[in-house]
Amino acid sequence: MNTKHDYIAVFDSGVGGLSVLRHLRRVMPGERYLYFGDSANAPYGTKTKEDVKKLTFDAAQRLISRGIKALVVACNTATSAAIHDLRIAYPDLVVIGIEPALKLAAERFPGGKLCVMATPMTLREEKFAALMRRYEEVCHVQKLPAPGLVELVEGGKADSPETDSLLKTLFATLESTPDAVVLGCTHYPFAAKAISRVLGGGVTLLDGGQGTARETRRRLAEA
Repeated sequence: MNTKHDYIAVFDSGVGGLSVLRHLRRVMPGERYLYFGDSANAPYGTKTKEDVKKLTFDAAQRLISRGIKALVVACNTATSAAIHDLRIAYPDLVVIGIEPALKLAAERFPGGKLCVMATPMTLREEKFAALMRRYEEVCHVQKLPAPGLVELVEGGKADSPETDSLLKTLFATLESTPDAVVLGCTHYPFAAKAISRVLGGGVTLLDGGQGTARETRRRLAEA
């Protein structure tokens, strides 16, 4: 029987986390979900770490007050800025973050050329630097900050000439065409059509949504 404390809360800086919610519902279709997208303050990726941490804690407190059993931070930038402190602040709550699917990309393309697209803040945080150090010895990893893409997705222009133009400018800075692009922001899967169109269909796109959903199911089973 459902109780008032059985929700899985999903938080993102805007609509991007809906891409993670889609995976959560596939993996755990019988659960109830609360979603909060902070579009009023999007994008997070160009803010300071302190500002992102405050916004994340404000959202967490709002969701926790509704009665939840798990909090999924479906935002790479918020995860980088606040996940450690959230787990300290709420030790009895299942708190799940998301990170770029670089491990999956390295497993699929050993020795290959990988590109990690993410917000500027995600790419400059130590959390990502530690992740990159684990795989750059076995793969060639290029970082690609993508300022402006979140705003286009939030504005309903994920598959538009404006997005194509931005992506062409961004991908022109790469040393070479990658084997796979890791979508290190939950907004970016919504622009997958445009990314594939600009790069060509032979480039694999990977995101961390499915892994986050499986990890949430595992942690809830443990709890």
